[in-house]
Amino acid sequence: MPLIPTTRRQFLRAAAIGTVAIAGDAIFLAPNLPRIVRQEFFLQRWPERLNGFTVAVLSDFHYDPYFSIHPLHAAIAMVNRLHPDLIALTGDFVTVPSVGDEKKAAFAAEPCARLLRQMSAPHGLWAVMGNHDDGTDPEHVTRVLQAENIHVLANQSEPIEQDGVRFWLAGVNDVISGTADLSKTLRRVPTGEAVILLAHEPDFADEASQFPIDLQLSGHSHGGQVRIPLLPPLYLPYLGKKYVWGTYHVGPLTLYTNAGLGTIVVPMRLNCPPEITLLTLRPPKH
Repeated sequence: MPLIPTTRRQFLRAAAIGTVAIAGDAIFLAPNLPRIVRQEFFLQRWPERLNGFTVAVLSDFHYDPYFSIHPLHAAIAMVNRLHPDLIALTGDFVTVPSVGDEKKAAFAAEPCARLLRQMSAPHGLWAVMGNHDDGTDPEHVTRVLQAENIHVLANQSEPIEQDGVRFWLAGVNDVISGTADLSKTLRRVPTGEAVILLAHEPDFADEASQFPIDLQLSGHSHGGQVRIPLLPPLYLPYLGKKYVWGTYHVGPLTLYTNAGLGTIVVPMRLNCPPEITLLTLRPPKH
């Protein structure tokens, strides 16, 4: 069979169609289709009686009624089907506007919190502030979340008890704000008991690894959000450049960075789908 020659015009037309198709997927499909990422961690101080305890992690909602509402709606049903023991929300419920009233932007926390409260877990929903929450009105965001029975940890630790044993869930203020205080956060935690830390910025793990913390859960980086094959992410935020996405071991500390649900700057994702992380926690292997 003779080869059919391809003209330059045909090639450019095919390339343009392909580019439009990729862009359309990145804008209209990929940002709205969360995926579940399952991870199993063996933690040195994890209680034997809590073997198999599950934590669903969600982050970076950046609520708006046009774009990020769609992956959030999808995520709610998906999380409830997973039946996690606890739900961790690692910040950025709202977005600092490029122009306009920053405090008014914090009002987006209200519809966001109402949606998040549709998720449930036996040990509740727990949250920390992100840099966008802190950059709008963190007190308002905190009040709104707490009104919907979402516990906000602000340089605090709380015991999570089950079957006669416990671990501690800790959370720091947004790191970029300069008010995160691990010494204060861990003050109530007895020596030798397991600690999970919620900290919005993943690169905080370098500091957290100097404290008796078993697992840090973070977001902030959006996993890069737009990832072109063979190239590094086009943009990564401050304190989200080192531990971008997935599992890391920083000294004795295990870190997981969630890729987030929402988007920022442009409502698109490429090779970086919105994420729900389901962690299964176990004591160390013998």
